[in-house]
Amino acid sequence: MKQIPTILVLGFALSLCNLGNKLKTSNSGGSGSEKSSSSSSGEAEKGTPTAAQTQALAGGKEVKWDRQGMSWTAPPNWKQDSSEFQELVWSSPGGDEAAHLIVSISPMDDSFPTDSAIQASYDQAQTRMKHFEVDEVKWVEIDGLKGVQFRESNPEKPDGFRRLQWLAYRKYAGQVQGINIMLSSNGSGFPKHQDEMYGVLYSTKVAH
Repeated sequence: MKQIPTILVLGFALSLCNLGNKLKTSNSGGSGSEKSSSSSSGEAEKGTPTAAQTQALAGGKEVKWDRQGMSWTAPPNWKQDSSEFQELVWSSPGGDEAAHLIVSISPMDDSFPTDSAIQASYDQAQTRMKHFEVDEVKWVEIDGLKGVQFRESNPEKPDGFRRLQWLAYRKYAGQVQGINIMLSSNGSGFPKHQDEMYGVLYSTKVAH
């Protein structure tokens, strides 16, 4: 089980490499689709939990990541797996069908083009949706910060990973940072934990 967060974070690192290539193309004069362009300039929907998602956190505990100025509300039976400077991991009970909260911070150069980067993340998720790898993509504002939220499609095998992610950028402690909040479980566990995972995501408090 300790290998699960490492595998998921590695996948995010690889996606950042792809993002870098997309930014080079975008800055060379390429343009996205009309839908993507209009979506980036429009307002993001508020990350508001449903009644079921709120109820899933009833009696929950506060998850504080003071070193990064972030916090969440987690169900009472979730526990911390690790807390490092740039990565935080919490998990529910449930063995192979457990749910995980994995938060990664990626420091960027001061000149990093955050607007182009977040648009590229949206475009990349839209492309994955066309390939049926993702079944939900939208702009979502959480605690005043606009980001891209997407959910992977149900995996072919019940033990395959399925992820709900929210990506955003902020300026914190004098540093430009990429934020990746990932809630995950395997294919069979995801429906059981779905309300909890959305509830945790929308409870995010983030300094920016």
